[in-house]
Amino acid sequence: MKIKQAVIQKFEETKIGRRIIREQRFRAVFSASVGLLVNILYAFYHGALGVINQSLWFVAMFAYYVILSTMRFSTVLCERKRRSSTSRDIEHFVAKLCGGLLVLLSFILAGVVYISLFQNVAVKHHEIVMITIATYTFYKITVAIIRAIKQRKNTVPLLIAIRTIGYAEVAASLLTLQRSMLISFGSMDSKNIALMNGLTGISVCLFILLLGIITILRSSKERKNTHGTV
Repeated sequence: MKIKQAVIQKFEETKIGRRIIREQRFRAVFSASVGLLVNILYAFYHGALGVINQSLWFVAMFAYYVILSTMRFSTVLCERKRRSSTSRDIEHFVAKLCGGLLVLLSFILAGVVYISLFQNVAVKHHEIVMITIATYTFYKITVAIIRAIKQRKNTVPLLIAIRTIGYAEVAASLLTLQRSMLISFGSMDSKNIALMNGLTGISVCLFILLLGIITILRSSKERKNTHGTV
């Protein structure tokens, strides 16, 4: 316990560490920045493999990560460019943009699921690697749930957009995890595996589509209410 307190104290002595611990908004934007870098790396990785292997699946995954990167970039840029007099309008615009991109993302992901099913694309991992991936995925789910509970009363459009992007990514990660686990550990035949992946894929795509529509409608409503009270 003392070691944990000492680490936190040392971390808080730095400027960035202090802001991460004390400022919810900075913490959310910082998390989006880290996610942005990871998404860009994954986009380049899948794009390169798509060109080298001339694979439609890798190209679709490249498009998926490009859209995720674009959404996260818009939130980070919004935070850097915001000014007190117009920050709310900018945030509502970014939230609506992210909502529209989430709708597009649901269709891209549907394409990924379709290609995965009909080209039988699945990555088989070693048991240790699979456990590591599963642990990281459940960590992301836990973080998303904790963030949703802690920030449920926070109606700042930018923070809502960042949380929503996280929900969409976690849902897609669950789909990827299921596909890999069924092929790595599963004893089901290929027909049942395809059925499971298809049903989960449809559910995830509909979930992300709903997230996008709700984000657009919510942002539009709040913007009208904000301007109506001025």
